[in-house]
Amino acid sequence: MKKLDKRLLRSIENSKGQFISITIMVVVALTIYVSFSMVSDKLYNSIYHYYEITNFADIFVDSSRLPKSAVDDLLSIEGVKAAQGRIIFDVPLRVEDPKEKVNVRVISVSDEDEMINGLYTIAGQELEKGKKQAAVLQQFYIGRDMKQEDIIRPYIGGVEYELEVISEVGSPEYIYLMENEQTLIPDAKGFGVIYVPEDFAEAASGYRGSYNSIVIDVDKEYENKLSLVADDIEDSLRRYGVQSVVIRDDQLSHTLMMDEVRSLEVSSTAITVLFLMVAGIIISIMLSRIVKKDRIGIGVLKGLGYTNLQILSHYAKYSIAIGLVGSLIGIVLSIPVSISLTNLYIQYLNVPLFNTSIDPAYFLYGIILSVIFCLVAGLLGAKSVLKISPADAMRPETPKAGKRIFLERFSEFWKKLSFSWKMVLRNISRTKRRAFFLVLGIALTYAVSMMPMYMSTIWTHLFDFQYGEFQKMDYAIDFSKPMDIDSLFEVKKLADIDLIEPKVELPFELSNGWKKKSLSVIAVNSDTSMYDFTDLNGQEVFLPKRGIVLSQITADILDVDIGDTISIRSFLPQIDEKQIEVKAIVKQYLGANAYMDIELMYKIIEDKGVVTGALIKSDAQIVEDLKDVKNIGSVQSAQDMQDTLLEYMNTIIASMGIMMIFGGVLGFAIVYNITIVSISERIMEFSSLRILGFEKKQIFRLIWRENALMTIFGIILGIPLGYIMTLAIVTAVSTEMFVIPAIITPSIYIFSGVATILFVVIAQLATYRKITNLNFIDALKTRIS
Repeated sequence: MKKLDKRLLRSIENSKGQFISITIMVVVALTIYVSFSMVSDKLYNSIYHYYEITNFADIFVDSSRLPKSAVDDLLSIEGVKAAQGRIIFDVPLRVEDPKEKVNVRVISVSDEDEMINGLYTIAGQELEKGKKQAAVLQQFYIGRDMKQEDIIRPYIGGVEYELEVISEVGSPEYIYLMENEQTLIPDAKGFGVIYVPEDFAEAASGYRGSYNSIVIDVDKEYENKLSLVADDIEDSLRRYGVQSVVIRDDQLSHTLMMDEVRSLEVSSTAITVLFLMVAGIIISIMLSRIVKKDRIGIGVLKGLGYTNLQILSHYAKYSIAIGLVGSLIGIVLSIPVSISLTNLYIQYLNVPLFNTSIDPAYFLYGIILSVIFCLVAGLLGAKSVLKISPADAMRPETPKAGKRIFLERFSEFWKKLSFSWKMVLRNISRTKRRAFFLVLGIALTYAVSMMPMYMSTIWTHLFDFQYGEFQKMDYAIDFSKPMDIDSLFEVKKLADIDLIEPKVELPFELSNGWKKKSLSVIAVNSDTSMYDFTDLNGQEVFLPKRGIVLSQITADILDVDIGDTISIRSFLPQIDEKQIEVKAIVKQYLGANAYMDIELMYKIIEDKGVVTGALIKSDAQIVEDLKDVKNIGSVQSAQDMQDTLLEYMNTIIASMGIMMIFGGVLGFAIVYNITIVSISERIMEFSSLRILGFEKKQIFRLIWRENALMTIFGIILGIPLGYIMTLAIVTAVSTEMFVIPAIITPSIYIFSGVATILFVVIAQLATYRKITNLNFIDALKTRIS
């Protein structure tokens, strides 16, 4: 082994605490990078492989009813490769507990050989024509603890049917199972999808010879022109009353899955770069201190014939060692972490073909990334080696000229300070750059700690606002078909209802120039008590008699403001496109909707006195009373939605706990290393204080006060930094399905400060041992490191 390499090992041994703490940061960075990157890559590839073997549709069409001949006519449209009709309807499912509300989406399956949106059979057999059978989606199958040959009882059109469960299946359309855009969180026990033979669906639903949904496959050369093909399809089916035409990129499950993949990629990059940058800065500061301390030794090495490059590479090897050791440990840890993440996705997502293999390419990428960061940091920290000449190095470095600090100008204030506090303030003033980095590091720790605290509370606030402040109803009823408004009186007779209001919820296409969005427009009474509309400034908004009110998400998608005029086009046949003014933009965190007065809706659809559902206030449990009523498609309870959220809060809290650990590692590493550097540079000063009668505890108290002062400034700086980082997270996480409000309560700031102080205290206690083990007498002697 070369002499310099032996010297390197001794340097690592003498600074093992710093070496380990920085290595842990590299370990965290590489563990996150490799595991998240592997999982996102495998998830992406598995999803598209799954799409390929199941022939996932490119375009989805929903309609009230259209003949089978209309499906065949679509084949004449340029770009359409295949089109298949199907029947879809949501109905209640009978379960053992009469108080439990369970809905299922029934989807017909034809007996064609080349299926679009084909089922992936996990266990069991295929559906047979003419039999009362059901294939159950995997999440619902597992959530309800089903097995083959079980009997399930969907309640369709006032009739209870018995269907035999013959298989457990997966579907590319429901990789992420959600009932609608407002549910946000999947409920594998409360909502599921079952597939039945087409002839049974026709007989049970009354759709004989017709469909209400079409799935379409396009030619490969048109995959980048789906919007144009969708427009042609919509024009072809307009006379039948199309409700929506959705391309794959806007399909609910696909959108969520791609958001999940992008979230993993962004997280792996952001956390990795953050930790490696901080590790790099600490390495640079530490090596610059080591080089300064080794000044005489470097002069001796140069005098013995070692070149600048050899000496520079000697110190750079220290940083490379950190990068290599950290990356190797990180790679080892990334394997179980990636397996755990994979199991988590398999648990919550229906991707039967999820590839769980390990890609060694990411190991190589991780090593290269960490070594480059550490090498650059090492070279920057040790660059002063090049300026040291053998002759100058034999003399002690000239101390910097002392001068009064700024606070000494305030003589009355300065006289009142104790000797210890004067030393603290003077030392901070002498090492401004290091003090600034410590403040910045503590601010960063505060900000990183603040984000998980914010995310762990915001979901509860989001749901409380949506289902408490914004939506005032206790229940929302959707009819299976449009009904006369007088039917609400019949509904009120069937259950203990305090107040019932009509609603008309229909799909429309809103457009502003080339920007357009298909969504549900909800029409209620202008004096409704079921919604509490407020604008973005918190001011109350009333539904106007003329004009439309948009949710915040809808307004952002269309890029419109109050007073702008937009086009509104109904999917009902024979209804012309109309122009309407945007009267207000209201807060709505879940879903993209628009709202109008019910009388204005009647004018637009040219049909008066119809309703598609009802909004209800009631303290009673009315689901049981209404679940068997004919023409009631679903009864949704706001309380059920919040209860579902609570079931997932443990998972949210666990993930936020991991983020807190990251913040703790970051804060510990910064404070510990900066403190150790400060102790090493001030060893002569502390030794002199010991001779003057200072005890070790008093010297430790000096360092404690310095870091306490820096912690206060760090927390003050961390408050706006944390707010900015939270806004960035809000922007990154918000989608066209939901928007996360940047509501940060005082308790979040307080708890983040407490967590930051705790991390600093732990780091301080770790440095106490360094003080107690210092030999102050030996430190007064001139020694070569």
